[in-house]
Amino acid sequence: MAHQEPATEYVWRGGFENTEVERLHAEAFDHSIIDYGWNGQLERSLGWVTARSDNLLVGFVNVAWDGGVHAFILETMVAINQRRRGIATQLIDRARAKAREAGCEWLHVDFEDHLEDFYVEACGFRATKAGLIDLTR
Repeated sequence: MAHQEPATEYVWRGGFENTEVERLHAEAFDHSIIDYGWNGQLERSLGWVTARSDNLLVGFVNVAWDGGVHAFILETMVAINQRRRGIATQLIDRARAKAREAGCEWLHVDFEDHLEDFYVEACGFRATKAGLIDLTR
């Protein structure tokens, strides 16, 4: 009998522990684990989507907003051992639907060049010009 992967469950504003989101963030963005305080940070967001497989947090995306018609995708992340299974695309699909339900008219995302195929081709974003200032310099 073939091994079947556990189903992935996606939940808008799904519950999470700070430590599990921070572990996922550290893995996704290749940095050491810090105590970021995700619960407090997300209080200001429109919402977020969690992805769980076998009760483990395997994906997450934050949907920030301006309180009006603009929503912003931040922190799209998927556990390394769960990538290439469509989890990130499902996170974005659910984020887009919830932003639309909230009355947002625009969904923005900034991304590095190597993620263009994902955001533009797989998720349907349109590439636009944007500006950026590096505040660490």
